[in-house]
Amino acid sequence: MSEVREGLRTGLSFGLTSGVVTTLGLMVGLESGTNSMLAVVGGILTIAVADAMSDAFGVHVSQEAEGSASKKEVRVATVSAFLAKSVMAASFVVPVLLLPLRQAILVSLCWGLVVIAALSYRMAKVRGERPVRYVSKHVGVAIGVIILSHLVGRWVAYMFG
Repeated sequence: MSEVREGLRTGLSFGLTSGVVTTLGLMVGLESGTNSMLAVVGGILTIAVADAMSDAFGVHVSQEAEGSASKKEVRVATVSAFLAKSVMAASFVVPVLLLPLRQAILVSLCWGLVVIAALSYRMAKVRGERPVRYVSKHVGVAIGVIILSHLVGRWVAYMFG
């Protein structure tokens, strides 16, 4: 049973984190570069499928290369990474379809950062570390990616728009 638990922990933590950071970065970059709901929805769905498959394959290869995980643990980590990433990424479509794009981006930012904070809090507790430090570090990295993505989107709009 610990093989399943370890595989789930690996896959879920990787998939959720990647699902939030990658999707928010893409959404913010596309919105600031194009202001197009079509581009943002297309980007989200692409991440939910292609990038989730790519990340799951990366987790699979990484686990195999590590050599310490059993075949069952590798399978569980691979499938859970794919499902976590695809469901997390797809969840960002909901506010985009229901709200004006700028508001949807703000709601998505809040949703994503809450997920990162909750996951980081849980990880800190499991590791016996101080949650405030752990959460702030992870949320800070996510915010850094989002800011850089916004700046890249603005630069693309300036250069090519």
